[in-house]
Amino acid sequence: MDIVFEFLRYSGFANITIGHVIMLIAGGICIYLGAAKNYEPLLLVPIGFGIIVGNIPFLEGGGLQIGIYEEGSVMNYLYYGVLKGIYPPLIFLGIGAMTDFSALLSNPKLVILGAAAQMGIFLTFLTANFLGFTIQEAGAIGIIGGADGPTAIFLSSKLAPHLMGAIAIAAYSYMALVPVIQPPIMKLLTSEKERKIRMKPARQVKKVEKILFPILGFIATTFISPGALPLLGMLFFGNLLKESGVTERLANAARGPIVDSVTILLGLTVGASTQATTFLTKQSIMIFVLGAASFMVATASGVLFAKFMNLFLKKENKINPLCGAAGVSAVPDSARVVQHVGMEYDKTNYLLMHAMGPNVAGVIGSAVGAGILLAVLG
Repeated sequence: MDIVFEFLRYSGFANITIGHVIMLIAGGICIYLGAAKNYEPLLLVPIGFGIIVGNIPFLEGGGLQIGIYEEGSVMNYLYYGVLKGIYPPLIFLGIGAMTDFSALLSNPKLVILGAAAQMGIFLTFLTANFLGFTIQEAGAIGIIGGADGPTAIFLSSKLAPHLMGAIAIAAYSYMALVPVIQPPIMKLLTSEKERKIRMKPARQVKKVEKILFPILGFIATTFISPGALPLLGMLFFGNLLKESGVTERLANAARGPIVDSVTILLGLTVGASTQATTFLTKQSIMIFVLGAASFMVATASGVLFAKFMNLFLKKENKINPLCGAAGVSAVPDSARVVQHVGMEYDKTNYLLMHAMGPNVAGVIGSAVGAGILLAVLG
């Protein structure tokens, strides 16, 4: 009987709490959104299952060494790549190898929209600090507005590792919900006439421009924000592998096996870090609210700045303000949302390639913003 009672003491049934139940349901919801609704499935399915893994109840301190926060456990070793900021740069390597900067190079003024959309980062930073978060915690929370999960993880690992679970889940959740969150804001801030604006066709970008851009772009952005060097270095390096035309095997590895493997490990361990005992707090709820506000402000800032730019542009050069919403770095989902909303009002107005300009600029902008926050607050 002693053996039976000892077995029961170690079982999940003896250690389960209401917090575990809530988090197990949350994990199921993430998997449902990814698998059934197709909202960022490559992220939400691993994260959702990771939440379930991290919230299987067990006897803490029982010597099993299975918890993600227990020194020596397998999950703890895998989580090391998150804590030390190893996984996010590898994700950026794959993003760079998948990204075509032609839309941005053909219409360079669109980079301003990518910068304008980062307004959500800095407004949320100030708001979070006002609400009682430390200045480092506020900086890590603010980056959610960039709608860039790897950047949010990278910065929170440096400034507020104890909040990483909540920040990462919030960032990836809002990335997945781009098709739900952005359209109402885009329609609210634009008129039907503005949504029907046709942008002139993009010019053909030469191969030499595509090769020079990752080199010169890396130098320019890291001179401005050296703290973003790990992210931007890998982003532009991956893009150079793609555009050089002589390293196709390396580019295929970066955008295929490497990014897929890291995405699995990142999603699973970030999800597992949301143990009920550390995740279900007042701070986590506030982070989700601030993250939603940050993302909405970023979307609105991009749209409004596009309208502002149109005041100074000739009729043939005007920007469809919907493209401003793509300034957040949820690539390519935000650009697809712009295309979808635009075609609701004119089925022959193809905005996808135009929207990709501010979209890829947003990736660079959020990394630069993270580097600035890291330099100032780190």
